[in-house]
Amino acid sequence: MNILLIDDDPGLRKSIRMALETMNHKVTEARDSSEALDNLAHGLFDVAFLDVRLGKERGLDVLPDLLRLTPGLAVVVITAYATIEIAVDAMRRGAIDFLPKPFTPAEIRIVLDRVSRLRRLQSHVEELEERVKSIFPEVDLETDEPSMRQALDLAFRAAPTEATILLRGESGTGKGVVARAIHARSQRSEAPFVTVHCPSLSADLLESEMFGHARGAFTGAVLETLGKVAVAEGGTLFLDEIGDLPPALQPKLLRLLQDKQYERVGEARTRLCNIRILAATNRDLQAAVAAGTFREDLLYRLNVFEIFLPPLRQRRKDLETLIDHLLQFFARQNGKGIKGFTAEARAAVMKYPWPGNVRELRNAIERGVILATSPEVGLAELPAQIGAERPQPVMEVGGAMTLEQLESAHIQRVLENGSSLEEASEILGIDPSTLYRKRKRYGF
Repeated sequence: MNILLIDDDPGLRKSIRMALETMNHKVTEARDSSEALDNLAHGLFDVAFLDVRLGKERGLDVLPDLLRLTPGLAVVVITAYATIEIAVDAMRRGAIDFLPKPFTPAEIRIVLDRVSRLRRLQSHVEELEERVKSIFPEVDLETDEPSMRQALDLAFRAAPTEATILLRGESGTGKGVVARAIHARSQRSEAPFVTVHCPSLSADLLESEMFGHARGAFTGAVLETLGKVAVAEGGTLFLDEIGDLPPALQPKLLRLLQDKQYERVGEARTRLCNIRILAATNRDLQAAVAAGTFREDLLYRLNVFEIFLPPLRQRRKDLETLIDHLLQFFARQNGKGIKGFTAEARAAVMKYPWPGNVRELRNAIERGVILATSPEVGLAELPAQIGAERPQPVMEVGGAMTLEQLESAHIQRVLENGSSLEEASEILGIDPSTLYRKRKRYGF
């Protein structure tokens, strides 16, 4: 590695330099902050050994300038006046390690091995991030639909606050994507974003996953676990499909929201946390409250900001942009020179109601690109249901239809012709929550 050694003692610099060069590192010396900053301005360094006292200067005061000139520089603070306070201050200012004098070449080697492992880990993380970008299309939150723009505007205005946000919408509408975008625009963006999938486990296992458990808390608990609340410390905990949270866990989540307190399974100790909670659901939580399956006080705590994401069938202005964006991504990912869709395929894609929303759209476009043998994706390469003719219900007042059939057909037609859920609610003369329940009941 290329190492900058900053110390005002020439004898100590010489001995450290000899030890480092024996380990095959390249060493540049600096006796004060001015020389150190000049070296950093004209060269690239992996590690800096920084003495706490540089004559009349304090080495720790120079540390932020070192990191400003060389972001990612691994700074190891060295001092003959080692105290816990100095060590804490050094780490707070950005040092990665602390080495009290006198130290041996073996101790220097241990520190540099640690730096090397950290660099490999950072490189691995960057590689994984690049892989993820190549597997999943970049999220585009630009929209021409007023209802979607209104939802995103509300989400991003609330993002910098500590408010709990409840994202509502059908499966596949992008609630998880918007939750991540809120986190990225929050003051917690540098801290973890941790997801809990509420329907994925039994109540007992879900409690352990969320809050952690003590060793021996249950059969098979041979080690203690932190739990996702602890992992999200300082960041955001995203509760996906909160409407499926088991009733036994709802009081514990309420306490977490109200008091930021929880206990691990099998442990009496109360723990505090510093997290922000976002939640999402495709269920009508008001109806769940009325049915007694969801706590009313928990609902009030969750929906400080309630944001509804419209389904894809109500985002016709965005659909064409989305399909072209996804086609370009999957063509690039699969190394295919596909330029677009045939006129027949594009018309079918634009006409299809996309009950699975953006998730279904993504899967359909990926399939089309993989199967395409020409520069254009044709109808034959898309899932069969996209090009299928869907019979429209015949509505006739006084005809041979039940009231339910008549209501279902009328609501579906209004939704297809309307530009937003709010507009459809106004036309039907019912509030959005009632419309949401009816859509769930009739399956659209």
